[in-house]
Amino acid sequence: MTENRTPEQKTTRRRKVQAVLAGGLVLGVGAAVTLAAWNDSEFAEGLFGSASFNLEGSTDGSDYDEHDTAAEAAQLTFAADNMTPGQTVYAPFYVRLDADTTINGTVEASDGIGVVSSSGENADHMSYEVYADPDNCNAADASSGTSVASGADLSTGIGSTTTFDLTAGDGAAGTPVLLCFEVSASDDDFVQADTTEVIWEVTATSVDTP
Repeated sequence: MTENRTPEQKTTRRRKVQAVLAGGLVLGVGAAVTLAAWNDSEFAEGLFGSASFNLEGSTDGSDYDEHDTAAEAAQLTFAADNMTPGQTVYAPFYVRLDADTTINGTVEASDGIGVVSSSGENADHMSYEVYADPDNCNAADASSGTSVASGADLSTGIGSTTTFDLTAGDGAAGTPVLLCFEVSASDDDFVQADTTEVIWEVTATSVDTP
């Protein structure tokens, strides 16, 4: 059955159709913009491994160990049981970077070697000097090394005067450095029947590598 519409009804229907078509066109434009938006990404990762650095010491140049605290200090062997005024005694101590160390190091002037504690009356009446890499650690050869630390007495303080280097090995322990400790009793004020104890600290610092 044919529906008879008035001219006003026909005009209203046309407007509705046009509105829907116009809406369809707007939606079509919107869809086209969305489809045109592309993006892509790249990712980069960094891995950072830290080096290993460890100092070890020996009193005989053969058996090395870690002496990390004053309580674990290596016992230097001085011929010092019966010292008299003006006498000088010597003891060797070897230091090196251990086999796991992967970077070089240095023992710096001003804070590399120093007295951390001492006791006994003669601590104020004994002086010391430390030589690096002498031919031997004795009266004849100690001064053939480089003087790297000294102190007018054995009281607490820093005595380093010269920097020296420590070289890491390639999968092995580094080259050892012989430190010769020279201790001298005062000529005038040295006290009889006294036992003096002193602990030195040797501090190595890692060296940055490129």
